[in-house]
This record gives sequence, C-alpha cells and structure tokens, in this order.
Amino acid sequence: QVQLVESGGGLVQPGGSLRLSCAASGSAFSINSMGWYRQAPGKQRELVATITKGGSTNYANSVKDRFTISRDNMKNTVYLQMNSLKPEDTAVYLCTARILPGGGSFWYDYWGQGTQVTVSS
Repeated sequence: QVQLVESGGGLVQPGGSLRLSCAASGSAFSINSMGWYRQAPGKQRELVATITKGGSTNYANSVKDRFTISRDNMKNTVYLQMNSLKPEDTAVYLCTARILPGGGSFWYDYWGQGTQVTVSS
C-alpha cells in the first residue's frame, strides 16, 4: 500500500513564505511525475505545479516566479517552496504522484490527504 503524506501547511501573513513537503511511503514502488494541486472553498481543484522524474517543471501562471517545485528521488519526496504568498493562495494543497505499485503493471495517480495553507493578516 502506497501512501502520500503532506506536511508544512499553516497560517502565514501576506508576503510570507511556506515550504510544503510530501513523502511517498510503501514497499517496492516506482514514481514517475509528482505535483501539487490546490482547492479553495467553493472552487474547483486547480493545478499548482508538476515535476517529472527528470526534473522538468510546469507551473500555473498564478504562481510562476513565486513558487518553486522540487523533488528528492532518493527520499521519494516532493517539495513546494511558496514565497510572496497572497490571500488568494489560501487553499487546501494536495500532493499527487503517478506511481507503479510493486508487482503491478499499471501506473496510478495517488493523492495525499491535503494540508491547509491560510494567508491572512
């Protein structure tokens, strides 16, 4: 059983920074792409950033030049460094990863439970 566990959310003032982490755990699995989505109350889930196994990145226009996604393949962990945070960044941030479970033949998209980020003065 593969699990994704996020950490690092919290309350921050506008202009502040937070770093989210998401670690995959389980036995004998392979990870392809990883990423972050977010969902604000009353809004649809939206892409924040993705990163391939080789390190190629993609960002939503709303977070470009403020957020940085990175990953540590040895630790099966993806990070999201968020700078210059704005109130409109307030949302539940969810980690996702495309994973091939041990002994399996198909890749699946796994999701974490989410971590709350609140930007408010």
